[in-house]
Amino acid sequence: MDDPAHPVLSSDDAHHLGRVLRLRAGEEVIVSDGVGHWARTRWTGDGGGGSGGGALGAERGCPGVTGVLAALADAPGPGGDGSVQFEEAPLPKLTVAFAPTKGERPEWVVQKLTELGIDRVVPLVSERSVVRWSGTRGQGAVERLRRVAREAAGQCRRVWLPEIAEVMRFEALVGLGAPGDVVLAQLSGDRLRESQLVVAVGPEGGWSADELASGLPTVGFGLSVLRAETAAVTAAALMVSLRTGTVAQMAPTAPVGESS
Repeated sequence: MDDPAHPVLSSDDAHHLGRVLRLRAGEEVIVSDGVGHWARTRWTGDGGGGSGGGALGAERGCPGVTGVLAALADAPGPGGDGSVQFEEAPLPKLTVAFAPTKGERPEWVVQKLTELGIDRVVPLVSERSVVRWSGTRGQGAVERLRRVAREAAGQCRRVWLPEIAEVMRFEALVGLGAPGDVVLAQLSGDRLRESQLVVAVGPEGGWSADELASGLPTVGFGLSVLRAETAAVTAAALMVSLRTGTVAQMAPTAPVGESS
């Protein structure tokens, strides 16, 4: 939504509100521009209801669905007067890079990373990658992931859209953060720390020996061997939880036999 103060729905959004969610006239809808601005509106359901939206119908490719979003005027709570609200972006910025696998699993990963609150998602090509996006095919795949992220952000009421970066090669990973920020997910790795802001998850075959010897630290997520997509979502959940304080960084413990 380009301007939350004057929301104009696309035909896809109209279909989602009218046919998938089956909203009734008068129900509230929160709209956002994806960069922190949001506003509360109501669904008219009939193509009327005043200014602030655009009527939708068969001419927009959505047969049988009409409706506009009209600004609220006197509802309780923030934004109840129709004003546009702003929410600061969460800091520090968190990134998950992952090597796409076959099928629809990359879309599932991006959906979950968006819901969890990751700020940047990077499709990664590593030495053992089976799926190698490049050229026109790669651009199409990235655009598809961006659509998935937008839909997921709407579903979870997220007002900051994550950045879905262009496909990146392993060698460029180090450029995603300051020294110590970037780490590799690996079964034998250390505990994830709050200061580690970029986690890269390898392909189904794991990192190559050369990649593990690149000098990037490794972090692990337990004793089990995780599927690539499970590791990406686990990394995201831990990173966001450390950022928000939902979980605390574990204090170092003294070796057995030593007293404090």
